[in-house]
Amino acid sequence: MPGQNVVIVESPAKAKTINKYLGKDYTVVASYGHVRDLPAKDGSVRPEEDFAMDWELGDRAKRHVEDIAKAAKGAQTIFLATDPDREGEAISWHMREVLRAKRGLKDLDFRRVTFNEITRGAVLDAIANPRNLNAELIEAYLARRALDYLVGFTLSPVLWRKLPGSRSAGRVQSVALRLICEREAEIEEFRPREFWTIEAVFETADGAAIPARLTHVDGKKLDKFDLTDEAQAKALVERLSGLDYAVGNVERKQVRRNPYAPFTTSTLQQEASRKLGFSATQTMRTAQRLYEGVEMDGDTVGLITYMRTDGLQLAGEAIEGARSLIAGQFGGNYLPASPRIYKSTAKNAQEAHEAIRPTDLSRRPIDVSRSLGSAELKLYELIWKRTIACQMSSAVLDQVAVDISALSGAATFRATGSIVVFDGFLKVYEEGRDDPGEGDDNSQRKLPPVAAGDPVRRTATTPNQHFTQPPPRYSEASLVKRLEELGIGRPSTYASILQVLQDRDYVRLDRRRFVPENRGRLVTTFLTNFFERYVRYDFTAELENQLDDISGGRIDWKSVLSAFWRDFSGAVDGARDLTITQVIDALDEALGPHFFPPRSEGTDPRRCPSCGTGRLGLRLSRSGAFLGCSNYPDCRYTRPMAVPGDGEDAAAEAFPRELGSASEGGEPVSVRKGPFGYYVQRGNGEGDTKPLRVSLPKTMSPLEVDLPTALALLALPREVGRHNESGQPILAGIGRYGPYLKIGNAYRNLPADEDVLTIGINRATELLADAKPRAAAEPLRTLGEHSDGQPVAVYKGRFGPYIRHGRIMASLPKALEVDDLTLDRAIELLEAKAAKSGKGGKAAKGKAKTSGSAKKTTKAASRTARAETGKTAQSLGDERSTNGVAKAKTPPRTKDAGSKAGSSPTKKSRRPQSKTASSRSGGTASRGDD
Repeated sequence: MPGQNVVIVESPAKAKTINKYLGKDYTVVASYGHVRDLPAKDGSVRPEEDFAMDWELGDRAKRHVEDIAKAAKGAQTIFLATDPDREGEAISWHMREVLRAKRGLKDLDFRRVTFNEITRGAVLDAIANPRNLNAELIEAYLARRALDYLVGFTLSPVLWRKLPGSRSAGRVQSVALRLICEREAEIEEFRPREFWTIEAVFETADGAAIPARLTHVDGKKLDKFDLTDEAQAKALVERLSGLDYAVGNVERKQVRRNPYAPFTTSTLQQEASRKLGFSATQTMRTAQRLYEGVEMDGDTVGLITYMRTDGLQLAGEAIEGARSLIAGQFGGNYLPASPRIYKSTAKNAQEAHEAIRPTDLSRRPIDVSRSLGSAELKLYELIWKRTIACQMSSAVLDQVAVDISALSGAATFRATGSIVVFDGFLKVYEEGRDDPGEGDDNSQRKLPPVAAGDPVRRTATTPNQHFTQPPPRYSEASLVKRLEELGIGRPSTYASILQVLQDRDYVRLDRRRFVPENRGRLVTTFLTNFFERYVRYDFTAELENQLDDISGGRIDWKSVLSAFWRDFSGAVDGARDLTITQVIDALDEALGPHFFPPRSEGTDPRRCPSCGTGRLGLRLSRSGAFLGCSNYPDCRYTRPMAVPGDGEDAAAEAFPRELGSASEGGEPVSVRKGPFGYYVQRGNGEGDTKPLRVSLPKTMSPLEVDLPTALALLALPREVGRHNESGQPILAGIGRYGPYLKIGNAYRNLPADEDVLTIGINRATELLADAKPRAAAEPLRTLGEHSDGQPVAVYKGRFGPYIRHGRIMASLPKALEVDDLTLDRAIELLEAKAAKSGKGGKAAKGKAKTSGSAKKTTKAASRTARAETGKTAQSLGDERSTNGVAKAKTPPRTKDAGSKAGSSPTKKSRRPQSKTASSRSGGTASRGDD
């Protein structure tokens, strides 16, 4: 029998947790997220009818709604207990409207309840204090959903017709894409400048060393580019070599570093990306599980508060819990005199939720470790440490700056150091960095005690070569941070925004950094040329402010839609009249300075290098864009859309860089650039002897590598130390997939912010704690033995199940289930694979002679396998239309700059693209469909 009251939540996990807190008078059911959305077709939002909207139940939602309706029959009250934000309010509104349309349910009493954490006390308190649905929050949702629909279904068809190969455009994704593309343009246009610094080591009377950098020459401050080549630097070193030095000015000051505020949605995504390597989607999915509850000691417990929030405040009981734990575990010195209070400075902060924190700070990470998976434990530990640290005492640091001057006044060197006097909150937590190289290199350098006038002796002077570096590509963390700074989108939508850009093949993640694809660059250029207002950062941010005003009841939602639609529809109507030739010409002109930068020798950068008379320009084909010759078809020269020599490649003449010899009279050591990236090499190779090569870690600049660093790389793998418990050696090296740690047969990839050359035994032991030995893959199902006696089995692969026999592997057709596969069918697929790939050598050695009947079926099996997998090749003709739309073959892709030396680049998978109108328009039923 259903209870007298029905509680509706989004997920079954949340329902399971809450059900344990409520008595038999309550039935808790799940809606499984959104139940209704705008149909993926034109006319779902009608501006001409005062923005009337049509809604439809999703196919999956119909069954869940029927189950909820059955539970609601005979109930007294329906408690709508969805998440405490705008999206949760919208789901509750949809559920109320759907159930009211059901026979016999119209007069039910619907009440809204919200709680910031799923704990017994919070849930019971919410049930005891219900409220009505918030009309302003619902209207803000309706306005946002209508805007996204109107942009997607109005702008996307223009893109498809005017820009072949493009997919769809979204209101906020387009602005995020513009950020990524503009950063890439900055990197490609960047030209490195060489500069030199001079470092010296001075020795005090008692033998202490002071490393310092030259800052002044003849009383004049040395600017960054005053020394631009090796000759200048060496001449200055020679000039300074015979001088006497003494300590000049000594500056000492004490500084305090305050702890970081507790997590909001965006800062959690940023830190999880920097410290854990999580994507924004993975972070939110993991946080959702911690929020909804996990099984602990026979009970289901929500471990963190609601994870979609802009708020920085903490509940009083949370602050008291943190202070009690700090005093007991760390001592009174780590507890400030009064609680720390944090307030959000963002004017468009959403509902007044708490920051993200553990529901009970007494549950330390070690206490819950047995109940959590690896990802959940790492994220919980991150949240727990940040929450504790935010209530701890400030760290105290002593900073010292010492000037060492030549007695003649010809030169001044400066040494700086900073030591932690009291670690304070740093004992628990220190924030990660977007760029591992940023920060103060002298943060832990302790200088010896000296006083003004003390004589010092110069023991070494070294000139160092440097090159300016381009701005880094956006990581997920830095892009989320930038979007938040600009006021674009909502923190709860960032994960879906970044995922959609990747799903549409507008960008890709390369070493955790966003790189725009050609398709994404074209879309951005098209939008900035023909819809510039709607991808402007200030316009998008102002629209977000208006949506916030709607949720605050300060503005009417339909007036916002009317103002937007009036101007936007006019811009779309103007773009519909454009011809494809006009679009290509505009894009070619806009991208020309980018793809054809001026040449130093003064020749025309657009002149075709093949025929010598044609002009290179933008061309389009059904599969994408490329650069081609105007003399087509007489000249068929093409090249990919890329700037010749970007960033560091602009200094290609600097490679190979000779660094010196491994020993006196020994083999030369150099840094070189290959087709797959940079590497260090010892020797030149003579006869059949190959030189020793090691890939350069991605965090190392090839322009900064010196001889000691190169020799250290060539000596890898190195022994870091021995494990405290097992006594086994821990090795650090660089392999096929980059830097790694190894103990026994267990491996762990080294995070990007760790240095393979300097990582210590304690950190290595910590990273290897969750490393698992590499074991042979276990088959999903063994089908039997081949005629040669070797087994034929099905395995789980990265891209789906596959069959393996010896060294031959064949994908399992999508239409064929693993349980339905027979040995004979598997052998057919294996033989078809061998015939198709021409494996008659190594692969053939692993199998015996096939039977006559099997040979007869090889051809047919090959055709069947191709049909079942849908992998039919389609080639484009070499004809081009007169309006400039190319139907020619797209130029071959250039290889990524992965590491070649001793490794090969990892292949990147492509997510299949949905062909539905919903995916094209950007309209989804998921949270945060910006």
